[in-house]
Amino acid sequence: MTDTVRYEVSDGLATITLNRPEAMNALNIATKVALREVTQEAAADTAVRAILLTAAGDRAFCVGQDLKEHITLLASDRETGAGQTMTTVREHYNPIVRALVSAPKPVVAAVNGVAAGAGLGFALAADYRVVADTAAFNTSFAGVALTADSGVSWTLPRVVGPGRAADLLLFPRSISAQDAYEWGIANKVVPAAELRAEAEKVARVLADGPTVAYAALKEAVAYGLTHSLDETLDKEDELQARAGASEDHGIAVQAFVNKEKPKYLGR
Repeated sequence: MTDTVRYEVSDGLATITLNRPEAMNALNIATKVALREVTQEAAADTAVRAILLTAAGDRAFCVGQDLKEHITLLASDRETGAGQTMTTVREHYNPIVRALVSAPKPVVAAVNGVAAGAGLGFALAADYRVVADTAAFNTSFAGVALTADSGVSWTLPRVVGPGRAADLLLFPRSISAQDAYEWGIANKVVPAAELRAEAEKVARVLADGPTVAYAALKEAVAYGLTHSLDETLDKEDELQARAGASEDHGIAVQAFVNKEKPKYLGR
């Protein structure tokens, strides 16, 4: 672990903080390795009931690949044929996005500033996005003669629709927090000074909630996007049986009868 990514767990909430504010939280090799490790750890840790992904500073959530490091690696690749620049997607971005999307627990992104390229990809991989009113979003890939990565070609069309996704990818530009809200990229926009508190509030509600049901909901939605109605109905039946057999379901029903607030166990 390096100090480019901070990781802490408190009362079931794992907080992951990108910590290169002086570089707008750009992704150099050390940051990518650390982020891959902590996202996989948080996804697998049964003591973690929700994940909050955010970044230090007020300028950027993450501007994607560190292009200063990237250009150095490109020059090295040309000299040695090592191919270092071509391994980032497979070795770093893909495992990070898979961990966030498939985590059997809710993932909240607190977007404090610019989210571009892979930074946009990581934000879109979250289940819920709380966004500062000063934030902006940019696909940026075509601007440096690259195609989409970090799951953007999968997540963006699902969030904004294929037509708008094509527009944003072919003509990369910054869109405001308000536009992001209107297009469905942001779930909630708050004043920048209130972002961390509001995001933690949302994440804490989810961490205290029925995480078995949340995991089933994530799985159901992902399945339904790529399967027929009949297949999805069968999947819902399977997942509902799982949720119905959980201790959390029994706790919720008893709390409802007793007119009490349920205290979920996550099992």
